[in-house]
Amino acid sequence: MLRGADPRLAVLVDARNVLRSTWPNLEAETVVAGSAAWAAEHGGRAVVVFDGTAPGGVVGVSARGGAVVVGTGTEESADDWLTRAASRFAARERPYWLVTSDRALRAAAGGAAERLVGGGALARELRARGAP
Repeated sequence: MLRGADPRLAVLVDARNVLRSTWPNLEAETVVAGSAAWAAEHGGRAVVVFDGTAPGGVVGVSARGGAVVVGTGTEESADDWLTRAASRFAARERPYWLVTSDRALRAAAGGAAERLVGGGALARELRARGAP
């Protein structure tokens, strides 16, 4: 899945949930850069997952700016991708956090998470750090 990824804590981010959690909405690039910085401060690496196309036209997995950026394309939703990733991390006993306010996603992917963080909580944190 994330070949060559850092073995530290993975911070799985439901990108659209975070960017839409505050008004005005955060920009997609802000969510990527802010999530990367925030995760690094907590000893992790952000995996920022977008429904469809991620910033920069990414469909698939790409490393950028200290984060792993995922665009799911049309084959699956970000929720499905995150649920599958969380299951793999749990099976390997690899620590992960899940960032989303989506109750269904929390139920499907958050069971083995070391920490659950609301999308709005991360969005407000990014705004407090000066994100537009």
